[in-house]
Amino acid sequence: MEKITKFFSSVWGIVITGAVIGILAPLLQKMGNPPNMGICVACFERDIAGAIGLHRVGVVQYIRPEIIGFVLGSLLAALLFREFKARGGSSPFIRFFLGIFAMIGALVFLGCPWRALLRLSGGDWNALIGLGGLITGVVIGSFFLKKGYTLGRSKPVNWIQGLLMPAFMIALLLFLIFRVTFKPGNAIFFSESGPGSMFAPLVISLGVGLLIGVLAQRTRFCTMGAIRDVVLIKDWHLMYGIIALVICALATNLIFSQFNPGYALQPVSHSQWTWNFLGMVLAGLAFILAGGCPGRQLFLSGEGDQDASIFVMGMIVGAAFSHNFFLASSPDKLSEGGELITGGPEIFGKIAVIAGILFCVVIGLTMKSVKNKR
Repeated sequence: MEKITKFFSSVWGIVITGAVIGILAPLLQKMGNPPNMGICVACFERDIAGAIGLHRVGVVQYIRPEIIGFVLGSLLAALLFREFKARGGSSPFIRFFLGIFAMIGALVFLGCPWRALLRLSGGDWNALIGLGGLITGVVIGSFFLKKGYTLGRSKPVNWIQGLLMPAFMIALLLFLIFRVTFKPGNAIFFSESGPGSMFAPLVISLGVGLLIGVLAQRTRFCTMGAIRDVVLIKDWHLMYGIIALVICALATNLIFSQFNPGYALQPVSHSQWTWNFLGMVLAGLAFILAGGCPGRQLFLSGEGDQDASIFVMGMIVGAAFSHNFFLASSPDKLSEGGELITGGPEIFGKIAVIAGILFCVVIGLTMKSVKNKR
């Protein structure tokens, strides 16, 4: 066990994890997942929100096995290596709202940090704008960290509380396997068209999720952590995994002819650069203030971290808000006459992004360590 732990904590461990994600995500796309969306934590949590009826946008409703696999794979690894620790109580309500705003920002951009990297490796140059916004958000968040920002320490809790998120994921898996419908016309919903109707075989998707969950739990793979560590302490350890992900995803897309360079009419993407940028500024800022990217939050929830679980539930609720209140962006498309109709957010989405950035800035400036005075 000690040798395995040492390997996963090495540079090779994080590089292999990034490479595995970079290869498997385009393969999932080849097997049925939406284009340039082999794995997208934000998009997949949005689909889950739709499947359980939190929003009623019929084209994005499906219980994504990859998300379930992330949590259960992390749980398995944490139990095997004795790292399962039920804990919580670190500003849970703030984390919930950070999750909501992180999802709003991601759905204005149309993707999480993972999908931004995968969109880039598929030739979607709009992802460069999004990644610029993401880095900007992390740099702003790093400034707050330097100035003493903290949400406080989590505390040990009863072990059963740490199993609530894995139990929720098992329930979702049962709903998916048995295609449960509680009443005709009501949840559970499954899309008949659009991105929600596009998925790889269940066993393969779940297996990929479990494998990534195990690897990421062992290596602490995190896109936000990678950028943060470079900015704050000039440590490139996690960044090597991100670089490996992009290189391997690009190579896999080239092999399967899934590389289509350009800006306009990219799959589930829009070319409003201002809102691609600002959407990811909000997402990056919310992620770093919460302590990790959306994938990392899922892996932590599998380890028993209730605070991460609350952030995940905030993202799922944020997806519902985004679609119920028309905050999410629409993708570019062609009119019947063949003219380009540029997508992007409507006015409500733009207001929500600005409000979310202001919320995160206030939290970043005000949440400091509180010393007891006598």
